[in-house]
Amino acid sequence: MIREGERLDVFISSCAGVSRNSAQKLIADGLALVDGKPARKNHIIAPGEKVTWEMPPHVPDNILPQEIPVNVVHEDEHIIVVDKPAALVMYPGPGHSAGTLANALISQYPELDGVGGVGRPGIVHRLDRGTSGLVAVARTGFAYDAMIEKMRSREVERIYIALVGGSIPAETGTIDAPIGRSRANRRLMTVDRLSGKRAVSNFKVKKRFANDFTLVEVALETGRTHQIRVHFAQIGHPVAGDPEYSPGKSATRLDLSRQFLHAYRLAFSHPVTGEQLEFTSNLPEDLQNALNHLT
Repeated sequence: MIREGERLDVFISSCAGVSRNSAQKLIADGLALVDGKPARKNHIIAPGEKVTWEMPPHVPDNILPQEIPVNVVHEDEHIIVVDKPAALVMYPGPGHSAGTLANALISQYPELDGVGGVGRPGIVHRLDRGTSGLVAVARTGFAYDAMIEKMRSREVERIYIALVGGSIPAETGTIDAPIGRSRANRRLMTVDRLSGKRAVSNFKVKKRFANDFTLVEVALETGRTHQIRVHFAQIGHPVAGDPEYSPGKSATRLDLSRQFLHAYRLAFSHPVTGEQLEFTSNLPEDLQNALNHLT
């Protein structure tokens, strides 16, 4: 029953049986709507308004260890850096209850259990399924908190290589467009200037392939879900092969089974020693083969 004159976060907390902080996160993530549109947490419910919300997928409390090969490019007592293959999902969830990077990490590094919260064994940042490349993992609570703070203060350099459709006019540029969950399809994200979260991607053209494709280097200032994919689709140059945001035929033409997106550079100062760490990852074979189709 709608209680007129009540704050949105208070109402959802009461009706959904979740904490007020959890209700506020639902609102911030675009999972709570008023009359089908995002609203602020302090929105006062008016007569006749319809409030709906969607609970996020359940994250298993316990992640089962599984012996899955993982390419570890750096390891010390505080930090691990892995090179994730495109097909490997980050965490267990709907449709993939096992066989994830989290399962592999728990098997190889049991001490990660509980680091960073439930279901996220030390993983500092995520990559989409279908995106390959470098991921940082913290082995201790201290290292995890320090790395999250570095992410917030933009002290972690994350650079991707992407092949996008068409010829981008500029040699360099910044895409500054807030991102929120799509109202038409809750599995997808979209540019949302009303209630989306700030999202900034800086790009530099690496190579042009006639007027068909542009190879770009993308540095993230923020790390929103599907950020690069949404941003380049928004400016009319979707990531080649992207099954969600690219409606063209680039996947067939380039023999791609996933989006052409690779996290190739990761750099940060060590959370304990302060040593500057820099890592790079070569393009996987499938992406290199796609480029070969264009040369």
